[in-house]
Amino acid sequence: MAEEKETKAAEAAEVVVTEAKKEGKDAPEAEKTKNPVEESPVAVIEGMDKKVSSTEEVTTAETDAAIQQSVSFKEESNLVGDLQEPEKKALDELKQLIQIALAKNDFNPPPPPAPPAPKSDDPKPDETPAVESKPVETLAVDPKAEDPVATADQPASADPKVEKPVPVELAEDPPKAEELAAVVEPPEDTTVVKAVVDEDGAKTVEAIEETIVPVTPAPPPAGEVSSAATVTETVAAPELVPEPEFIWGVPLVGDEKSDTVLLKFLRARDFKVKDALAMIKNAVIWRKQFGIEKLLEEDLALPELEKVVFYHGQDKESHPVCYNVYGEFQNQELYAKAFSDDEKRDKFLRWRIQFLEKGIRQQLDFSPKGVSSMVQVTDLKNVPGPGKKELRQATKKALALLQDSYPEFVAKQVFINVPWWYLAYNRVMSPFFTQRTKSKFVFAGPSKSAETLFRYIAPEHVPVQYGGLSKENDSDFSSSDAVTEVVIKPSSKHTIELPATEPSLLIWELRVLGWDVSYSAEFVPSAEDSYTVLVQKARKFTATDEPFVKSSFKVGEPGKIVLTIDNAATKKKKLLYRSKTKNTTDSA
Repeated sequence: MAEEKETKAAEAAEVVVTEAKKEGKDAPEAEKTKNPVEESPVAVIEGMDKKVSSTEEVTTAETDAAIQQSVSFKEESNLVGDLQEPEKKALDELKQLIQIALAKNDFNPPPPPAPPAPKSDDPKPDETPAVESKPVETLAVDPKAEDPVATADQPASADPKVEKPVPVELAEDPPKAEELAAVVEPPEDTTVVKAVVDEDGAKTVEAIEETIVPVTPAPPPAGEVSSAATVTETVAAPELVPEPEFIWGVPLVGDEKSDTVLLKFLRARDFKVKDALAMIKNAVIWRKQFGIEKLLEEDLALPELEKVVFYHGQDKESHPVCYNVYGEFQNQELYAKAFSDDEKRDKFLRWRIQFLEKGIRQQLDFSPKGVSSMVQVTDLKNVPGPGKKELRQATKKALALLQDSYPEFVAKQVFINVPWWYLAYNRVMSPFFTQRTKSKFVFAGPSKSAETLFRYIAPEHVPVQYGGLSKENDSDFSSSDAVTEVVIKPSSKHTIELPATEPSLLIWELRVLGWDVSYSAEFVPSAEDSYTVLVQKARKFTATDEPFVKSSFKVGEPGKIVLTIDNAATKKKKLLYRSKTKNTTDSA
């Protein structure tokens, strides 16, 4: 059986490599520029061997044992004073290049493409339609005749065959500077064709050769300044101030939050300044073309997707946590609403980008000491396989946009409920990722998912469905009420004592991961002559029972609540509990 599993894993790995080469990803250097933002499990599944059956099972212990964790990622500081000298130099250089790019309007989208070329039947723009010429009689010009062009000092020719030119009035004001600059030197010889009327009324055409000499205006008298110079001196071109460019509501330069934004792009490109600048330009231009600012105001009305992607709580370092539950798309009705045609897939993409943009602006802080990244938790339980091509296409397109335009927004990427076949993909694709990217990945099999989450997220922030005690609309407890974690050894009992010194209402809740234990509760008064009150008789809880227990007891005299958990199994258990005391007046 073990050899058969290894063979299938190898086949899956081989197909992954083949698919990667088909897409031009056979070079590790190309893959190393990828950013693990919003890593989609559906895009991951795309490379898996379609021959591998998703119904074949492997024991949970084998799956969890096969998962190898990378060295944990440690997020860098965004304070300029904490940067190394080469990093400071790169940041300063990037700021200068952005200022130059702003002055050149390099952050604007390219102009629209030129209109299509005209058809062959239509005349080309630079071609002038031929005009039908009529034969005319020509008249030889008498070489002794005077130049028919009149000037201010020379009278026109008296020859009746030559038409008198119309006198030209000279402007009184001297030419302006811009008019003088616009004078283009004419050709030396120009042939002028003029219509001439004979004495008998017949029209003839004669060609007259003219010699045009450019006229240079005389310099002004000594001590005087020409009006052209005066205009040049008095009318100065206003200095153009480039408009600021914003991304996620933060200007690229000139704000204390700008450094945090620029450092994201620099780190995504290993502090290669020109590559980071190109990435910023592309991101800003894409945001304008996609219409991000207008998208934030749109009402896309997709409440069905609130269970697919949602924010819940924060990790132990105050990063907001985003959960991706693609197994929800096993619901055929939901799948059809999101991906049945191109219009719906485009709407899903816009919703996904809108969801991320709102989360960035509402939950992240780009100040130097703020939290500017998040934790992504991806649940691979029941995730759709390669057969859902519409989902693959949509998530692949979304992933490409997120990688290019949202760098360094993931502090940790946690995959939970990882199936055995995913391990083959992880082993094959691992060499294609940088150490920085791999250090952000965390994998956990089904039996280790909750405990893995607790390494990074406190149980009071983990949703109930993932092993924690965080619930929506809980009137008794909130995320500010800390949860205590206890490990119960095999074949042993653990007791919890909750003291009550005065009349009050005592509330508690607890859960044991995987249950398979017995639980009981009783109130023990402090007075020796009082009786013990049984609150909860011993009950055996299994894995299929409710995930947690919440109880309360109204205390009328000093004493304590004693909770007993009996672990008769041969495996250790994780116990979570918390309690709260309320005044009887408040509870009423």
